[in-house]
Amino acid sequence: MRCCACLFQQSLQCSPSKMAAGESNSRSSCLNLSTPGPLGNAQASNGVHSAPAGNAGSGAAAGGLNRTTGSTNPQPGLDSDVAVRATPSAQHQARQAAGQSAAVAAAAANVESPGGSASNMTTSSSACSADTAAISSSLPGSPASVLVYREPVYNWQATKSTVKERFAFLFNNEVLSDVHFLVGKGMGVQRIPAHRFALAVGSAVFDAMFNGGMATTSTEIELPDVEPAAFLALLKFLYSDEVQIGPETVMTTLYTAKKYAVPALEAHCVEFLKKNLRADNAFMLLTQARLFDEPQLASLCLENIDKNTADALAAEGFTDIDLDTLMAVLERDTLGVREVRLFGAAVRWAEAETQRQQLQPTPENKRRVLGKALGLIRFPLMTIEEFAAGPAQSGILTDREVVSLFLHFTVNPKPHVEFIDRPRCCLRGKECSITRFGQVESRWGYSGTSDRIRFSVNRRIFVVGFGLYGSIHGPTDYQVNIQIIHTDSNTVLGQNDTGFSCDGTANTFRVMFKEPVEILPSVNYIACATLKGPDSHYGTKGMRKVTHEAPATGTKTCFTFCYAAGNNNGTSVEDGQIPEVIFYT
Repeated sequence: MRCCACLFQQSLQCSPSKMAAGESNSRSSCLNLSTPGPLGNAQASNGVHSAPAGNAGSGAAAGGLNRTTGSTNPQPGLDSDVAVRATPSAQHQARQAAGQSAAVAAAAANVESPGGSASNMTTSSSACSADTAAISSSLPGSPASVLVYREPVYNWQATKSTVKERFAFLFNNEVLSDVHFLVGKGMGVQRIPAHRFALAVGSAVFDAMFNGGMATTSTEIELPDVEPAAFLALLKFLYSDEVQIGPETVMTTLYTAKKYAVPALEAHCVEFLKKNLRADNAFMLLTQARLFDEPQLASLCLENIDKNTADALAAEGFTDIDLDTLMAVLERDTLGVREVRLFGAAVRWAEAETQRQQLQPTPENKRRVLGKALGLIRFPLMTIEEFAAGPAQSGILTDREVVSLFLHFTVNPKPHVEFIDRPRCCLRGKECSITRFGQVESRWGYSGTSDRIRFSVNRRIFVVGFGLYGSIHGPTDYQVNIQIIHTDSNTVLGQNDTGFSCDGTANTFRVMFKEPVEILPSVNYIACATLKGPDSHYGTKGMRKVTHEAPATGTKTCFTFCYAAGNNNGTSVEDGQIPEVIFYT
């Protein structure tokens, strides 16, 4: 599966010192000394081959450097590029060092600034090797190359008034660093300085790494599974409480924060994702939330998909999700899209998955990669026209499955099918219901005439089904067609030709629409049920007005029932069928 988000590595490398060499017959050569670090200190370079900044003692010991001591506290406002000159003595020593072994050679020079004050120079063993290589390549008569290293600013602490400022100054800084991390893989590896104490204070994982029973003594630690930009974001947070995340780095930063047990940074990442959650990235974020075990984020993604199912399915990232995520979505009863569109999206995913598995996109291979997800498509919820034009001709279903589904659509009693026929409801909140009868009696007959009752409500609701009475003769199956009709226009707003099983009791049995039916306030509608089966129970002592009050909010939904003109199989306000209306507000 290809990457769900395009991640890039931020390059935080510092500019190397500029060098200029004089002519072969010159008495001096000039160098430009770049000072990119705060307050003029030696800022860390994140390249894997960059040399750590050393102190004065280590520089002298490694290179045998002859130094003159001067003022090292820079004054504000000085130009960052300071020209320094190498003396003839320095050039002579450099030429002598060219013939020595690279492991022990070092350039020694007394360097003076244009103002006359001496500049302190530092080096390290790795820096000496770089100097030796540069000098060894210089032949007599060629320009002499002298590398200049600047030692950290003296008394930088005095310029930082708070602990936070002092720790923030040390972020990604060689000053006082006692460990380095080689972060990333291949050519993207970056060498990042850090401080054991600062890391151990902010992370239990780092504390165990440096101070636990099996603590490492290495000063260089490889982290090939971590992105450099994400690791720098983690360090930035540990050193200064500052959060530096963006769309390109948030997922890798979340992974890094989880790996090193920094829950506060995890929370910032999750909050960032919540604020940027949209229909076009909901599936990608859902995959990552499941991968990183973020149930709250996963729940928000699923809710977004429920609200914007069609847009989410059309997003480019949908075909990149894994099979488990696809199944988690197809299992939901709250998707707001027709089933035929879900099938089309599943086929698109299967085509992408066959390519990932290097299979031919044949119907057989599509069925193979879909696996159990195919059984979560609710084919019985389609119309016969939708099924015939799409799934029946796709080749993904077997001939037996196609025949059984066509029989389900066309004949009564309906044969058993292997696919779920439970309607999806794209509504949120708690299901509600009202009962309009106060008592149940026996023997209500059916001869093909519909039971009907007219009703209206005081607020907008969505009807998802009816509760109907069942047989008085014990367990029985009924065939039933339910409808909601707009009274004034005689338009059928919703219907379902289905069946239900009863157990012989006086309870009501749920019969659901394929999709919720919107009911507007103060508009007349007709609830209609046409049953085929034995005599059933029926309701009496009916109520003209029934009110439902939501327990949590106290919101009241008032139903008003009236007689429906025409042949109603005897159903009225006082007695009959259709005792229960199931709805969402």
